Amino acid sequence: MTKFLPSANQYGHDVTGAIAANPDGVIALGPVLAGIWELAAPLLAVRDNDAHTLYAFGLAHALLDLHAEADADVVLPAIMLHDIGWSQVPPDEVLSAIAPGGGRPDLVLLHEKEGARLAADILAEVHYDAAKVPAILQIIDGHDSRRQALSIEDAIVKDSDKTWRLSPHGIDTVMDWFGLERKQAVRLCSQRVHGHLFTEEAKAMARALSALESVTLWPQRRALLGEG
Repeated sequence: MTKFLPSANQYGHDVTGAIAANPDGVIALGPVLAGIWELAAPLLAVRDNDAHTLYAFGLAHALLDLHAEADADVVLPAIMLHDIGWSQVPPDEVLSAIAPGGGRPDLVLLHEKEGARLAADILAEVHYDAAKVPAILQIIDGHDSRRQALSIEDAIVKDSDKTWRLSPHGIDTVMDWFGLERKQAVRLCSQRVHGHLFTEEAKAMARALSALESVTLWPQRRALLGEG
């Protein structure tokens, strides 16, 4: 569970005056992308894709900071809209598309095609820059099935989508998708992420997340939590 309020002030003094208003690395959602989100969110309310999308957006934003050559006006709408096509797949078939040891490539392709179609409508509704739209739709239509990255923008979207799996939210979500213990979900997500990323920065992020999740499972860490 995410902690939003402190349970104590062990220092006993107010330190909030020393905190910068906009430190490096802290991001916000601008009005244009917030408008896209409002239209996309109802289409993402399947298998926790709404929260997944927001966290993947955050990862994409971080990768953009490290790739000045990438076009943020393509990457950010693409990652915001990349999974809206799952809304067109029967809910009871969604997880069968990505299940370990199985999979339904036809459903993966369907969600990509439908996602690009729905994204075109959303981008038109918000009057998004028409010159950027073809690249955005091309990324969405192939973000899972296409094994190669067509551009740095495509690579960032693909890497952000996959790296999310190793975030705390990603591990929590995968556990409940497939009824896995956390240690099983960490192993599954690690094997599905490492070796499948394009940018060196995402590879480093993924390694760090795997390492942190591994430590969470160590008996030494669990003992600190009062667990056996």
